[in-house]
Amino acid sequence: MTPRRAIVREPGDKYSSCISSHPQRHTIDLALARRQHGVYCRTLEDLGIEVIKLPRDDEHPDSCFVEDNAVVFGNKALICRMAKESRRGEEVEVEKILGQYVRTKMATEPATVEGGDVVHLEDRLISGITQRTNEAGAQQMREWLETWVDTLVDMSIVHLKSYVNYLGQDRMISTAKYARNSLFEGFDVIVVRDEDWYSTNNLVIGETVIMPKGFPRTETMLVNAGFKVVPLEMTEFPKCEGALTCLSILF
Repeated sequence: MTPRRAIVREPGDKYSSCISSHPQRHTIDLALARRQHGVYCRTLEDLGIEVIKLPRDDEHPDSCFVEDNAVVFGNKALICRMAKESRRGEEVEVEKILGQYVRTKMATEPATVEGGDVVHLEDRLISGITQRTNEAGAQQMREWLETWVDTLVDMSIVHLKSYVNYLGQDRMISTAKYARNSLFEGFDVIVVRDEDWYSTNNLVIGETVIMPKGFPRTETMLVNAGFKVVPLEMTEFPKCEGALTCLSILF
């Protein structure tokens, strides 16, 4: 299930006005965020991924978090109807690009759905039912993408993929809170410390895991599991409550 392409978009001029309750939001360094984003893109290219760069969106502060704009599965993409009004409109350019590769359809009211809630397995999806994705969103994924979508309900969180990710070959990485969920029975689950929750949000390209720097215990667990690990400096993205998967649509 190694992806071939990644859609990305550099942080725009209004990035520091992102939706965030992070205590360090006021320290956002836009120039540094753009440099870190550039390293992220080059890392994907070094791993053989074709990086498709959307024009910068200077009107939507959260626009670099393109993952939330679409859910791609097989030869189809559901273009998301995001929960926050301030983010609606980001998806327009994403749909234009994805429409060149796959069949697309817009999610419609009353659905809210964001790609950051969706864990991709080989044969199905797991969607969080959270502050950003509702049951109608999950149902529209089932109908349009023609695949089963399991749901995990937790209204206390923004996105499920901030805490759970699929690593391939029946392996997961998760915080303890979700590791014993019945949806993950039969998987080999790497459980990170609660304080290392941010390290669960990582990208898997083949046998390489791209993860945020600063989590040596998680890095050791991934290496021991047989992965090559590429840690990246991501200091400016948690300040906007974003992470590695948020910054690309892989397909």
